[in-house]
Amino acid sequence: MDLDVEKKQINRLKLLAVLAVCAAPLLASYFTYYVVKPEGGATNSGTLIDPRQYPIPAMASTTLDGQPQTLEQYKGKWIMLKVGPSDCQQACQDQLFAMRQLRTMQGKEMERIERVWLITDNLPLDTMLLRVNDGTRMLRAPADVVARWLPTAEQGDQVADHVYLIDPLGNLMMRFPKGAVSSDTVQVKRVHKDIAKLLKASAIG
Repeated sequence: MDLDVEKKQINRLKLLAVLAVCAAPLLASYFTYYVVKPEGGATNSGTLIDPRQYPIPAMASTTLDGQPQTLEQYKGKWIMLKVGPSDCQQACQDQLFAMRQLRTMQGKEMERIERVWLITDNLPLDTMLLRVNDGTRMLRAPADVVARWLPTAEQGDQVADHVYLIDPLGNLMMRFPKGAVSSDTVQVKRVHKDIAKLLKASAIG
């Protein structure tokens, strides 16, 4: 065998080995969560998403003051993601409040989580809404790109009906059903258990 060809094959094998090592913690967390079920097989609220089908698209997202910023900049953290227009009605406000609760409920693990709201228009936000949701990352993003990217549960659902979870490697991996991240305390506790199990099982983020 040609030495150059042999070296290329060896380097390729080394690269695959490195990738496997990097992906192992994430794969282990998914396996533990969905197969081993460390908390006695409790009912899951979230639905697992195959991230290969829904990679984060390139989109011209910006901060509220117009500075370019993307979801990729939050890699290394678990991201709770909601989507919707700037006209944040009661259901939207309940989602934002529940996201704050869910992060706080994780206790010492809360720093591993970022809350992100993708705002799908360029209209101004209510000042009080900004104050109440201090700490939530707010990015403006093209509505059409977001709608094509995020999967809904049923025909007729809107992406704004759901809250999504992105893992620290930048994979969209879970969708919570309509009404799960809301003012319903029982539903919020179920989502809390989902997130807590993932954080416990994962060595990343």
